[in-house]
Amino acid sequence: MRVRLKGINSISKRLADGTYRRYYYAWKGGPALPGKPGDPEFIDAYNRAIARKVQPKQGVLLAILQGFQHSSDWDDLAPRTRADYVKQIRVIEAKFRDFPLGALGDRRSRGIFMAWRDERARTAGRRQADYGWQVLARVLSWAHGRGLVVANPCEKGGRLYRGSRADKVWTSDDEERFLVHAPKHLRLALLLALWTGQRQGDLLRLTWTQYDGNVIRLQQGKTGARVTIPVGRPLKEALDAIGGKSGQILLNSEGLPWTADGFRSSWRKACAAAGIVGVTFNDLRGTAVTRLALAECTEAEIATITGHSLRDVRSILDAHYLHRDPALAQSAIDKLEKRTKTPN
Repeated sequence: MRVRLKGINSISKRLADGTYRRYYYAWKGGPALPGKPGDPEFIDAYNRAIARKVQPKQGVLLAILQGFQHSSDWDDLAPRTRADYVKQIRVIEAKFRDFPLGALGDRRSRGIFMAWRDERARTAGRRQADYGWQVLARVLSWAHGRGLVVANPCEKGGRLYRGSRADKVWTSDDEERFLVHAPKHLRLALLLALWTGQRQGDLLRLTWTQYDGNVIRLQQGKTGARVTIPVGRPLKEALDAIGGKSGQILLNSEGLPWTADGFRSSWRKACAAAGIVGVTFNDLRGTAVTRLALAECTEAEIATITGHSLRDVRSILDAHYLHRDPALAQSAIDKLEKRTKTPN
């Protein structure tokens, strides 16, 4: 989706080596913006600059929405999460920017917000409706904790979307067909996901300096967890065949770092060409957990590799993946046969 940002000023400057570089500013004479238009950090910096420039009137929801975006809670969010929150906050602002904060203590305000969520469910889908409710509840919780509002009417609102990806696991056949039909630079992405169990954003940011020939070290962008992952033979062979020294490991067909949107688009096309349906790149993280469990790894061993907490690993194994994998049932019966003495 393309977002038009108003008032941006750009200047091209010649560097000492003779090349040119373009710099962006929130407005003429305004603060510099990192990255380039479309990057999450660029959009985040732009919105923060505009919020400082235009001060909302106090006593309305807009003041709380903008205050949250200048808080330490906001700074603790991952760049991608902040970009997603900004989209939801814009929707909330369009509907409730002048909603009086004093009305949040009225029990009827919860019904007003729920009616808005129901309306969004009909127009934008239940998942978007739930996400908007979640962001609004998070902002109001932040404000309530600081005594800026008397109540959070969006607390414990439940969910409208009941979908689950519990059965969305890449099969060995899916993997084989992808490796046959997908371009080489995307085959490496598949191997990285299956052998590390990491999220898409962390893998797209992964650099050669984080791989020493034996292990991959990274800090997860979403949780901040640091993981050290021994590199399995298939992945090691693929990485060593490239032998990069610097920069990011995963590059597009032009040899440039991926953008998140560009990667998702290319991945979808590669899956379609390979005849793979019903699973996404994000499902590879759960698939990695499943395969580690099938290899009889303990929950602690799995958590060490993927960066999940032990509780999250147990939850994934119990509720989302393993009970749907037929290979586990076959493994259980095989073990039972070996331990059971049946008389002739």
